[in-house]
Amino acid sequence: MLDEVTQEKVEKIAREVINLARNKLLVNMRFLDMALSRLKVSSNPGATNCSSVDGKVYIYDPKHILTAYRVEENLPTRNFLHSVFHCVFRHMFVSPSINRGYWDLACDIAVESVINDLDLPYLSTLMSQKQQQFLDGFKEEIKTPSAEKVYRFLIDKRLSEDKLRTLALLFKGDDHLLWYLTDDEKAALGIEGYDFTDGGADGEDGENANMVGFGGIRLFLAQDWANISERMAIDIATFGKLQGTGAGLLSQNLKEVNRERYNYEEFLKKFAVRGEIMKINPDEFDYNFYTYGLQLYENMPLIEPLEYKDVKRIRDFVIAIDTSGSVAGELVQKFVQKTYNILKSTESFFTKINLHIIQCDAAIQEDVKITTQQEFDDYLKKMKLHGFGGTDFRPVFSYVTSMIECGEFDNLKGMIYFTDGYGTFPARKPDYDAAFVFVDDDAADVKVPPWAIKLVLRTDEI
Repeated sequence: MLDEVTQEKVEKIAREVINLARNKLLVNMRFLDMALSRLKVSSNPGATNCSSVDGKVYIYDPKHILTAYRVEENLPTRNFLHSVFHCVFRHMFVSPSINRGYWDLACDIAVESVINDLDLPYLSTLMSQKQQQFLDGFKEEIKTPSAEKVYRFLIDKRLSEDKLRTLALLFKGDDHLLWYLTDDEKAALGIEGYDFTDGGADGEDGENANMVGFGGIRLFLAQDWANISERMAIDIATFGKLQGTGAGLLSQNLKEVNRERYNYEEFLKKFAVRGEIMKINPDEFDYNFYTYGLQLYENMPLIEPLEYKDVKRIRDFVIAIDTSGSVAGELVQKFVQKTYNILKSTESFFTKINLHIIQCDAAIQEDVKITTQQEFDDYLKKMKLHGFGGTDFRPVFSYVTSMIECGEFDNLKGMIYFTDGYGTFPARKPDYDAAFVFVDDDAADVKVPPWAIKLVLRTDEI
């Protein structure tokens, strides 16, 4: 009986600590109101050795909460915010093929970086001071440590198991157990509050319960947090400034996670032109006349299907490469490879192609004409970047215009210019569409002329 009373008292005090943390965050950071109200809080002793969140429910072990509070008064508040930011940045909505060890650490580093950047007294802990020593050097590698960028960095560096374990302990604020569990596995742990029939922030109904994603997390929940993140980005501009909150890194991470994702293959279709190909066109074939002829003339069709089809595909195209010193060679090669892989597909390119790959810094350095798959394979094997001087986009446009005047292109619809964005743009729009492609958000603020198309891709999208 005494144990039951003690347990009830522990749970009651732990709940008060959590409520105090939630209220403290709400009072001091008003832009968190939707995020804080979206999460259910549930006590679940033994389900996890600390706390965990899946976007719908925040579960915690009461003993762990009280232990943390006894060690440092600010620790429960910081850890709760840590879990909330995981939801805001949608870290749990990941592919099954993700490397969990690297991804977990990358998410924790990203979240703790944001919390440290807020520089609020009630979030300061002894561990945060040790974290900052690591982050000061780490930011020389990654200016804006979002989870995706840190994950790619960790994958490339291939840190030792001991180093990964040390960093995991340094930045851990919660357990990521719920991120990877199925509904049945969660039910086996007796996790409360995981009912998707009650609707979301946008009023979803029980029909969404059938929308299942990886780890049993419903797809509408990811969209719910996407809406919350977008709302937060707007509110930070007002509440953050009024309260003097240093939310610079938080704003940058929100910008990164809320950035519109592009389907590069669909984007390239903007440069397609209409033409005929030898292919039966069922869309323009009338079965009524066909079957009527079979009946009237005894197995003699009255009309045969068309043997050609009018389609939109790419025939003439230009890939321009900025070879100034700020553009990485390996990334350029991957971009060219990806672009050509899309263009050479049967759904994108006509049989006859005319692709020019132009390298330019402040002047034209190389122009290679590609007409077949073999020519491109040979080019890619021997590809070298030339130039590494300043950046001026005008020579490429002048050069392409001169080729059009000489009849090099039958119907050039567009050009893709892969660049970091820091250069001189032409003053006037060319006779074809031009798209400037940037990687990540390092050059996302670069302004392009009104006539130009701007596309920002992630490194992993290339």
